[in-house]
Amino acid sequence: MKDIKRFRILGIIEGASLVILLFLAMPLKYWGGLPEIVTVVGSIHGALFIVYILFTLYTTFKVRWSFIWLFSAVAVAFIPFGNFVLDRRIQAKYS
Repeated sequence: MKDIKRFRILGIIEGASLVILLFLAMPLKYWGGLPEIVTVVGSIHGALFIVYILFTLYTTFKVRWSFIWLFSAVAVAFIPFGNFVLDRRIQAKYS
């Protein structure tokens, strides 16, 4: 259960970084004329994304998730607020 809790926390952090990148940094770049914001936030999000994918693989093998859980966990990383929806489903399944 520790691995699932860590995965959920990392998923929320990664999901939040995507939301910040898309809904804060990108508007500041295009409407505020601050392109360096996207460079910083994008780099942080990219690093978190890589860690998230690696931890998704780790959790899949450790918890013995099915391929559907693995695919879902990777797919939601590309959808704004997707990690939050996945977190609710994981919480419902493992609570």
